[in-house]
Amino acid sequence: MSAATAGRPQVVNFGCRLNIAEGEAIRLAVNGAGAGDMIVFNSCAVTDEAVRQARQAVRRSMRERPGAEVVVTGCAAELEAGRFAEMGARVVRNDAKGLVASYAPQEKNSASTSSARTGFKGGTSAESFALSLSDPKRMRNANGRPYQPALSGADHARAFLGVQTGCSHSCTFCATVLARGTARSATVEDVLASARTALARGQREIILTGVDLASYGDDSGTSLAALVEALLTLPVERLRLSSLDPDRIDDALFALLTQEPRVMPHVHLSLQAGDDMVLTRMKRRHRRADAVRLVERLKAARADIAIGADLIAGFPTESDAMFANSLAMIDDCDIVFGHIFPYSPRAGTPAARMPQVGRARARARAATLREANARRRQNWLDAQIGHSASMLVERDGVTGHAENFAAVMLAAAAAPGTIIDVRLSARDGDRMVAAPMQEKDIAA
Repeated sequence: MSAATAGRPQVVNFGCRLNIAEGEAIRLAVNGAGAGDMIVFNSCAVTDEAVRQARQAVRRSMRERPGAEVVVTGCAAELEAGRFAEMGARVVRNDAKGLVASYAPQEKNSASTSSARTGFKGGTSAESFALSLSDPKRMRNANGRPYQPALSGADHARAFLGVQTGCSHSCTFCATVLARGTARSATVEDVLASARTALARGQREIILTGVDLASYGDDSGTSLAALVEALLTLPVERLRLSSLDPDRIDDALFALLTQEPRVMPHVHLSLQAGDDMVLTRMKRRHRRADAVRLVERLKAARADIAIGADLIAGFPTESDAMFANSLAMIDDCDIVFGHIFPYSPRAGTPAARMPQVGRARARARAATLREANARRRQNWLDAQIGHSASMLVERDGVTGHAENFAAVMLAAAAAPGTIIDVRLSARDGDRMVAAPMQEKDIAA
């Protein structure tokens, strides 16, 4: 925490795109509460390492800004509320992170109850609060309020729009249902209103995100495909979807991904593993052949689609042969954007009670996956040299992303927030170097 931020509120986001979107709601709520010297950590708990980083950040902020009030919200706060409260932080649950009342100023040295630190009224102790958070039933109806869309701020050319939270599946490795409860969706009308806000402030690409995005609408009788169709009635120029469960890409969504030019040719799949026994023990709903066939169909219908995937290395009981099947998925599914991390046990999940392969082996396997993915990505980028692309220019005027999500750097600055046609001239590491195309080149 820099000295420049002392005396005024600061929001620090960890983790997923949904957290980034929800961070804007936190910022507005903090400002609405009239908070002064306050640091809000919007934490993540996808791995033990993510929780450790949140604890480390809290300790560092307390050393560097002893006069600031530290608030912790997000998934790590849900799972370790008592621990953060004992550190001296105010804990705000996920479903209250966007409420002004959660950040109302408190007397620094008052004899406040631990319920004040947790954002609850009543005499709830930090320990019992932590136990209540581990009960998914508590989260199911989220204070009786429907999920409100979370729209990121105007400081990026792209707008992250959270349309769904929670998960109703029971993957054995995941603590998300403990942290965010069962799946809940925003209404189509509320999502459209948020999208109009993003468009009105000049953001020309919208990225839909959620904890389990493909389950959007399960709780209200609609679907993700129906939401995308509704959004396309607006003047959205570029629409991108975040991670999708391969088991939930139905015919309607498949058609939009492959036939609608405003839906970007970039599909990120929640694969997690490439071995059927591991997938079974994870309680995933697809098998290896399903994922390979889906990618084959996607690429046959739209050849320029770029594939991303989540992969976990070192899941409990994973043998060398099982890992080899996951490693082969990099090539079998042409994965160029891998979100790869080593398995870490999450307390309260079934996988934590399975025979572990060990952290050192999990980390080594994750490194092997990342190396294979880097080679695949660089070969893919090399093949694009000399081709044209449409690029959304970020706020710095020199970086951005092509339609297929390839990172692009301009040789000379362009107007931030614009979409320009560029010629890809070279690869610089994991991004392409490009120059704007002249009108005669576009016409040709």
